[in-house]
Amino acid sequence: MTVLVLGDQLTRQVGPVARRDDPVVMIEATAFARKQPYHPHKLVAVFSAMRHFRGELRAAGRTVHYYRAETFREGLAAHAAAHPDDHLVVMRPASHGAGERLRSVAASVGLSLELLDNDLFLTTPAEFDDWADDDLPRHESFYRWQRRETGYLMDGDDPVGGEWNYDDQNRETPPADHDPPEPPQFDPDETTREVQQWVADTFSGGYDDPPYGGDWADPGPFRWPVTRADAERALESFVADRLAAFGDYQDAMVGEEWLLHHSAVSVALNLGLLHPREVIERALAGYRERDLPINSVEGFVRQVLGWREFVWHVYRREMPELATANQLDATEPLPDFFWTGEVDMACLSDVIDGVRERGYSHHIERLMILSNFATTFGVDPAALNRWFHAAYVDAYHWVTTPNVVGMGTFGSDALATKPYVSSANYVDRMSDYCSGCPYDPDATTGADACPFNTLYWDFLDRHEERLRSNHRMGLVYSHLDDKPGDELEAIRERAATVRERLRTGASARADGDLREWTE
Repeated sequence: MTVLVLGDQLTRQVGPVARRDDPVVMIEATAFARKQPYHPHKLVAVFSAMRHFRGELRAAGRTVHYYRAETFREGLAAHAAAHPDDHLVVMRPASHGAGERLRSVAASVGLSLELLDNDLFLTTPAEFDDWADDDLPRHESFYRWQRRETGYLMDGDDPVGGEWNYDDQNRETPPADHDPPEPPQFDPDETTREVQQWVADTFSGGYDDPPYGGDWADPGPFRWPVTRADAERALESFVADRLAAFGDYQDAMVGEEWLLHHSAVSVALNLGLLHPREVIERALAGYRERDLPINSVEGFVRQVLGWREFVWHVYRREMPELATANQLDATEPLPDFFWTGEVDMACLSDVIDGVRERGYSHHIERLMILSNFATTFGVDPAALNRWFHAAYVDAYHWVTTPNVVGMGTFGSDALATKPYVSSANYVDRMSDYCSGCPYDPDATTGADACPFNTLYWDFLDRHEERLRSNHRMGLVYSHLDDKPGDELEAIRERAATVRERLRTGASARADGDLREWTE
């Protein structure tokens, strides 16, 4: 019997590697990495973490059969040739259908494969399904149930502090002189440098679709943890240096500060280097030891215990329909600037450039800049989902599909009860982008009007029949009702112009792009 370890299950704390002394098999499949035009840092993170995990297992005395092959099937075939009739055990992959595909591929080369529960989440499918029954639960009820089940931040039957969440305290913007701690950075060792060179040699320029080749990203220094020890250091750095102010500034966006007080542990979590339980309990230990602000600790716990767990179970239950859900009938292709970064809206330009450089942006930039624009522009949710999957180091299908299709674009109502869209007012209030942008955040029509304003009101107008009856949309539609007919017509005309110009890669202004404006 052999334990199959996948590239996002790199743990010795839980699962069959923790429970058994059997040999381990691991496979690097080059073809798998060509399924998307992945950010180079994503490929480096996965393959370097796999090789480091192999080394840690061998150092602990475990036998590891490690295969580098073009396809996963070829890797399994090589193992079958060396170990005929072997029986494999593996934690069920988090992504839809992957377990059954693994079993089929194993059978095709003469190996049997047993799927075990995925222990990298806090709530099992059986527990969630028993709690939810046949209903489509909402995140808040799930989060409160999890708090009660785990006892995290509970005082008997009541939440610590008397409130279940402190969102109203988590919408501050830092003062101009705010100096957040430096983000942690992990210098590549010899193994990671070898992987970096292999990724550059193997994948650069190797993609035909989309037509930017493997060079669409503009990667900066590689900074992500690829070992268990470095992942623990990253977690400790967050709790020690950034958790205290995380709550206040978790929704803030500052052009010169890509991380602010966010944790940046999602890459390690989604590789399996950290378990959500230890992440939560380390934050809670910091809360007890240092009397950290409750709004910060609760806000972080909600991200991991509440949202991360919830999206996986919704994904699991709603697939495969969720992947193609498009309840607003959005059909626009993804604008080219999501790949190139060549757009003259300061917020979009900065966030996309950060993704091209680091393969990362924090959750509000993902939701209220990238997804907000794509939704009001009318981008097909599946096209935006594909970009997120390719562009982010922490992205996997089970992560991006519910977050992008369900939450970000309101392609489905499985996660959200309303679309998360806004005008420039939100961006101006929560960021410093608007002061350095050629567009006027207070204008809705005219050449200088921020496209967020025009597209927001046009979105409400276009989807009135679908959205007006939503009880959470009453206030915004009352504001739409206050707009005179000639202004609405001007909004429609301006929105059509914005779409046409951005479809072709031009500035939404008639007088040039941001580089011309700033020179």
